[in-house]
Amino acid sequence: MASLFHHLQFLKLKQKRSFCTTSKWKVKQVTTSNFTQSLDELKTHISSSDFIAISMEKTGSSCPRVLPFDTAETAYLKLRPSAHRFQLLHFAVCPFSVTDSNNLVAHPYNFLLFPRDELKMGMPAYSFSCQTSYLASMARKGFDFNACIYNGISYLSRAQESLAKIRIGTASPSHNVMKSSSPPTVADKIFVERIRSRIRHWRKTCKSSGTNSSKDEELINSLRSIVLGSEQFRSRPSLTIDVCSERQAQLILEMLVDFADDLLPLPVPAKSGSGTTQAVRIVLANSKEDKDLLEKELQSFEEEENKKIRGFREVIDLISASQKPVISHNSLNDCTLVHSKFIAPLPPQVDEFISSLCTAFPKVLDLNYLMKKIGSTRKLSGIPSAISYLNNNFYAPVDLEIPDRDTVNKGRIHGLNALRLCYLFMKLCSILKISPIVTEYGKKHLAPELENATNVFHPCSTSIQESCNGDINVWTHNTRKVSCENVVFLWGFKFGTTAGMLKNVLRSSHDIFSGEFDVKLVDKSCAIVVFWQQGLSKDFLDVMNSEEISGDLKELVSDGVRVTCYDTYKTMCRLGLWEMDLAESLERALESSRYDTKINGERHSSEIHWYNDNVINFDDL
Repeated sequence: MASLFHHLQFLKLKQKRSFCTTSKWKVKQVTTSNFTQSLDELKTHISSSDFIAISMEKTGSSCPRVLPFDTAETAYLKLRPSAHRFQLLHFAVCPFSVTDSNNLVAHPYNFLLFPRDELKMGMPAYSFSCQTSYLASMARKGFDFNACIYNGISYLSRAQESLAKIRIGTASPSHNVMKSSSPPTVADKIFVERIRSRIRHWRKTCKSSGTNSSKDEELINSLRSIVLGSEQFRSRPSLTIDVCSERQAQLILEMLVDFADDLLPLPVPAKSGSGTTQAVRIVLANSKEDKDLLEKELQSFEEEENKKIRGFREVIDLISASQKPVISHNSLNDCTLVHSKFIAPLPPQVDEFISSLCTAFPKVLDLNYLMKKIGSTRKLSGIPSAISYLNNNFYAPVDLEIPDRDTVNKGRIHGLNALRLCYLFMKLCSILKISPIVTEYGKKHLAPELENATNVFHPCSTSIQESCNGDINVWTHNTRKVSCENVVFLWGFKFGTTAGMLKNVLRSSHDIFSGEFDVKLVDKSCAIVVFWQQGLSKDFLDVMNSEEISGDLKELVSDGVRVTCYDTYKTMCRLGLWEMDLAESLERALESSRYDTKINGERHSSEIHWYNDNVINFDDL
């Protein structure tokens, strides 16, 4: 028995050492110089993979830690401002496949990003904030800031891309013109006939100018072209017709459908960026075949320009199009960043955010949730510590294969977390005895146990239902839940007061505390009072705010004790009124409810100060 124990311990140690020998790992570093080539390779790897692990690093964080008593709504409201303020400098993507016997085949990529304003439009970011502690941590891990700033890949979100196309005025052939449902008016008919006549004369002039003619006729045709406003577009004659409304543009496009096979209409967007059409450019091709060739050239050119505009978002679009399950270690934090930088600005409500995100990434699996499934009560700060914990407490060997041996790592390897996530995921599945992929009728499906664990966007949740309803956990390791309506925040007590002391004072102060209740200190300045009987929290608030308060409660109020409901905490999260102490933050939230107009005017000058780190804005450099 002792021999078996020592043998297992040796296997654990050997497994841990083999994992920590990262010098043999190959992680492809991608910058602007090799982005196009890497994108083609990544597309192939994503197509053949079962899962896609992602990891990212940003320039800082201004939100406090998500706590057990946070709902999905308050957790989202905490993270939302930080996702907008700070920027991504590194995004790791690792498509991987699961083979038999807990084997992984992984293809890791590290993308260096920098939000460069290549279009001179103030996008993707005119400026962003940094925190020195985050930058120092990245530097210790071997992050190359020079390569990031000079060769980092830029990007635009989907919303920014649409706006950029409008501002640039990208002209593309008009396909499948839908005829207006409203009958043409007399003014419409006059306008169409006038434009038809103008196009007919212009087309005839362009056609005749190429035939043998006298010098006088050439001069007349040239003058006629000038009068008609003829131009050149890709060595072909073109005519630009200004329009006063979208209705006029629509009428021209409808008229040209059956007018001639050699005319190609190109709507010209307004330069104001309003999304309206300011003109219709008509290009005369040599023949119908030449027109088709021009259409293909324009479509190819537009696609190339769109790739330049999208930049790194091409990677996000590839992941989204694959519909493969995405593996993350902190899904709410990662997904708010992805949505903010690559999809659109974050919506105000968490339900809108989840709905929008799931259209792009229908299955997001948070490994924090799976870690809770193994019954771990230990607080793990990151992916390496989670792997170390599993290696020391469970025997679950995982064979990790990285076929891309052509990648060469120079110096320290940065961005291993996506690769570590693959390893951690397979190890958790092995411990929980889950086969990640199930094959039915020749098709691969996500295992039911994993299917039920997707899209849990709450870092402290222990169940799917818990992340969706309003019940919260007040204690980290206590599964007993309570409704937000039965929670009261209390502050203003003497420094050094413990939760037990505060509970004894409350119990003897009023009959409300004759039933079951609990007290938990959130920080040195604030506590949470939990009532396990419905309605007592409201009674307590009413008594504390009543002019007829008496006895020990009145003495507490005289000493400076204040109380408020959970809705005030929600308001605090929504407005981002963070101070070093929760009590000060709640005070500001209460003030905002009374002086909403005044507070809104001051919010821009009061930044978030949860951490002591200096916050650097690039505008100040």
